[in-house]
Amino acid sequence: MAFEPKLFHFAAPKRLHALAGRWAPRCGWLALALLLPGLWLALVATPADAVQGEGYRILYVHVPAAWMSMWIYAVIAFWSFVGLVWRTRASYLMAHALAPTGAVFALLSLVTGALWGKPMWGTWWVWDARLTTSLLLLFVYLGYLALLRAHEGRASADRPCAVLGLLGALNLPVIYFSVHWWNTLHQGASITPSGASMPGATLAGLLLMTGAAWAWTFAVTFKRVQLLIEEREAHTRWLHSLQVDAQGTSNLIAAGAYPLRVEGT
Repeated sequence: MAFEPKLFHFAAPKRLHALAGRWAPRCGWLALALLLPGLWLALVATPADAVQGEGYRILYVHVPAAWMSMWIYAVIAFWSFVGLVWRTRASYLMAHALAPTGAVFALLSLVTGALWGKPMWGTWWVWDARLTTSLLLLFVYLGYLALLRAHEGRASADRPCAVLGLLGALNLPVIYFSVHWWNTLHQGASITPSGASMPGATLAGLLLMTGAAWAWTFAVTFKRVQLLIEEREAHTRWLHSLQVDAQGTSNLIAAGAYPLRVEGT
């Protein structure tokens, strides 16, 4: 098919390794650039909530974490599907690289939700539909990571993890629609296609924090997928040549063959 060459251009581990090396630091700097104004809006520019006081500011962490835990899993399911259908190694590796970050966000959303819920609901935890399905998502993440670890990161883990990745995605619509399907303590969506039920500055801070979370996710995922490729491709000639070239350049710099230029000298 005509789209396949473009879709699979970076399916080769060598190309994905190079792409990840270029974009990991860029995404890291982008995360910092988005985080700083996001924190300023979250902690300084926006006033305290009339009902919740200063405690509402935890939403700037809780909401992005909850969103990211679901979005990352959706991306894992996508890469799992691509890997199972087209048998591309890079697809499996991308899913593996995303899973730890998704698990961190899933745990963070539950912890911050408990901290936010205690003064509002009077308890750290209730078996609410939204909370229970979010906890299930964390367990799916942990199951994915446990399965990957059981195979010691080898290629034999790819297909079982992909199957689990697809099955776990069935929980995502349940999480999203739980506040509509059941009578829950958890509030409904604050942002809908018809608008947002929050001040503009609060929304801007929330979106900046979410953007920072996405950029950080890309940065650590690209770095992690590089390491996974180096583990899987350790026997290949291209990776050996790359490592030799990198070591040779480092030795030349250390020996003074490539002296650093200093302005004014």
